[in-house]
Amino acid sequence: MVEAKVYSFAEGAGPKTVALDERLFGGEVNRDLLYRMVRLQMAGRRQGTSSTKTRGEVRGGGHKPWRQKGTGRARHGSRRSPLWVGGGTVFGPKPRSYEMDMTKKMRAGALLSALSDRASDGHVVLVDRIGFAEPKTKGALALLARLGVEGSALIVVGTSEYGRAVRKSFSNVPYVKCIAGCGINVYDILRHDTLVMTTGAVEELRGRF
Repeated sequence: MVEAKVYSFAEGAGPKTVALDERLFGGEVNRDLLYRMVRLQMAGRRQGTSSTKTRGEVRGGGHKPWRQKGTGRARHGSRRSPLWVGGGTVFGPKPRSYEMDMTKKMRAGALLSALSDRASDGHVVLVDRIGFAEPKTKGALALLARLGVEGSALIVVGTSEYGRAVRKSFSNVPYVKCIAGCGINVYDILRHDTLVMTTGAVEELRGRF
């Protein structure tokens, strides 16, 4: 059984230890699926706008540089040749899409593996809610300190909680990222040491599976 501490957003109440949902946090960690999913996400972020000109696209080369025979020099037909400085490029990059694809079952398995990996290491912390009245970095730092979060952290709140005050409160905290529950993904989970989730975000995630 995987357990985690649940904290109250309001100060004063101590943490409670609860059992996490085995379907979300108690599964087997599939390292291969994690690798595939991170590779897919990183590939999807590539712009793919690199472009070089072929010999048909560079400027010049409208006539033969010199006659074929009798000059003692090598024969050439165009200054656009890749052999010439300023000539075209052979097999150079062209604009393309680097996006990859995975089945829905594999995507779901990768996300569950990432959640289970963090839970097995004891790096999952729950909060009943996160609701700042106004953007306050000081308040975000105080909350993280009370939760015992050290190092990098991914804050996942429910979609209804993800407002400007919450988003802005964590935006200036180094190595901390705040996202809505609908945007939780494998790459962000693995690149942060601690996963902090509100109970609303957990309920949203439970509804997906």
